[in-house]
Amino acid sequence: MEMEKIVSDIAEYADPLLGDMGLELVEVQFRREGHGWVLRLFIDSETGVTLDDCAAVSREISAWLDVEDMIDHPYHLEVSSPGLERPLTKIDDFRRFTGRKARIKLREPKDGQRVFTGTLEGVAGDCITVVADGRSVQIMFEEIARARLTL
Repeated sequence: MEMEKIVSDIAEYADPLLGDMGLELVEVQFRREGHGWVLRLFIDSETGVTLDDCAAVSREISAWLDVEDMIDHPYHLEVSSPGLERPLTKIDDFRRFTGRKARIKLREPKDGQRVFTGTLEGVAGDCITVVADGRSVQIMFEEIARARLTL
């Protein structure tokens, strides 16, 4: 099974599971690293993530993966918080973190600029407003290649 399909299937299973646990799935990664394959799930919640949350998610995902048998080679499963510079992957992430500083990389340049670092000012529909370099910039969600909170 190809990596994108594995990541997609895991996210499809984990998203509602985590919702039932009062948690949010931020990102799923599956890649080869120096010590072998690593399957990483980043989870979050409004009140933060505890070690017990990570352990509970790890148990649930591990049991499901054993039954589904979709990964045919050894791998390490890691479940953790996304940290202070968490990715912003959904429009609701931009709403939730309004007032915080973010780094947004666009698919195509806007006004000659591809990366904007500034304060998230608000969201209206699919339009995100960020104050960067002293000016207010409107960015459509679909224009964003990657975004994350920054310090």
